[in-house]
Amino acid sequence: MEMKKLNSGKLRAAGYDARGRILQVQLDNGDTLQYLGVGEDLWLRLGSSASAWSFYRDNIEEEFTVKKVSSQASAGKNPLDELFGPR
Repeated sequence: MEMKKLNSGKLRAAGYDARGRILQVQLDNGDTLQYLGVGEDLWLRLGSSASAWSFYRDNIEEEFTVKKVSSQASAGKNPLDELFGPR
């Protein structure tokens, strides 16, 4: 799944699988979460929102079934390095 880099509140990246209707988000604590049954319209609105964190909290976080797919990265490793490379 291709991830879009975000820097809004605790959100660091998000991606969407239209076929499976799965929204995947990465948080600043290293957790990666998948939300099931998310429509493409919400993904598009999240990606274009001026405040993605607020949009996520208001429209996604409590509204969809969530599955944690990964947790805190090992100490000293930035979980986004795999996506975007080290700084």
